[in-house]
Amino acid sequence: MKKITLLLTTIVLAGAVVSCTRSESEPSSLTGLKKRGSMDLKYAEMFSVDYYENDLALVTVGNNEQYMIVPEDSDIPQGIPDSVTVIRQPADNIYLAASSAMDLFSGIGALDAVSLTSTAEKDWSQPEVREALSKGEILYAGKYSAPDYELIVDRECDLAVESTMIYHSPEIREQLEKMGIPVIVERSSYESHPLGRMEWIKLYGLLTGKEDEAANFFDEKTKAVDEFSGDANTGKTAAFFCITSNGFVNIHKPGDYVSKMIELAGGQNAFTSDDLNVDDNSLSTMNIQFESFYDFAKDADFLIYNSAIDGGISSVDELIGKNNLLADFKAVKNGNVWCTEKNMFQQTTGAADMIADMHLIFTEITDKEPSYIYHLE
Repeated sequence: MKKITLLLTTIVLAGAVVSCTRSESEPSSLTGLKKRGSMDLKYAEMFSVDYYENDLALVTVGNNEQYMIVPEDSDIPQGIPDSVTVIRQPADNIYLAASSAMDLFSGIGALDAVSLTSTAEKDWSQPEVREALSKGEILYAGKYSAPDYELIVDRECDLAVESTMIYHSPEIREQLEKMGIPVIVERSSYESHPLGRMEWIKLYGLLTGKEDEAANFFDEKTKAVDEFSGDANTGKTAAFFCITSNGFVNIHKPGDYVSKMIELAGGQNAFTSDDLNVDDNSLSTMNIQFESFYDFAKDADFLIYNSAIDGGISSVDELIGKNNLLADFKAVKNGNVWCTEKNMFQQTTGAADMIADMHLIFTEITDKEPSYIYHLE
């Protein structure tokens, strides 16, 4: 098992001994190490990477969590500040409790670096992840709030990637770190730019030793968006939504990443903050009465149904079956109703494709087929 530098203690759990140490140095900067550059990030703001001599990298997540990435066969340098967690590269036995990050590992061919997940097989939308779980290549280790610590030790996990939900269960993070497992809290959902979420693939590329693959993947995926991002806005409006089982309409809050995806594609969100009494919480979505949805979206040029909650719909008739008043909508009458193909939360690498697809329908380009959304007849 890899030894992870964290605390001055030795912990025995389920028969496994994990030796851990931590520097007593207090400074927040790396003294005695020569900086040689930083990772090129176009959109992401919630993490940064500075490169140092001897192939060392200092990762900062959020405002204050720092990690020193040290190649597997290199010595850990002296004088690392006490607040900096050491992670050996490549991380190849990862406990992944942030489901939105799984697609990023898959995108760079690093799915085999993930050993455990906190999401059960039935709850994954990606076939390659389901297959890995069915074959036992990835194991379910219980919910993020109640992980199977014995299994985590047995699989010799060398890194835990948690979602911000871990802040509701701080004792879980504390226990993982006591076991010698460094914890990174995935904050891509806090990115203001939708492609900033996707750019976290570069961080996971660094951790798994696939940094070049990650950069190439990101550049290739965002190429189409870069080509039309400077075009004038079409003025077309779009309502992105789904209808819940109790008849409410679930929408993304105005100004969130979906609104920005619509804007990048050359459209305008049918909902604005002036229209709605937006809940002041951390959720990116909210439920509104159908009457309100009718008022704001009846004249929208496009309706885009979000399949993430109920699995999507297959026809306009099925949509109208959820509420007959939808037959009055402009987009329904004009045949401009679409549905997302996959779970947007789990399909993080699909952000650029989704923006490109929306650009196709907003500009009425017909010689290309959308890959992420489909037209409802």
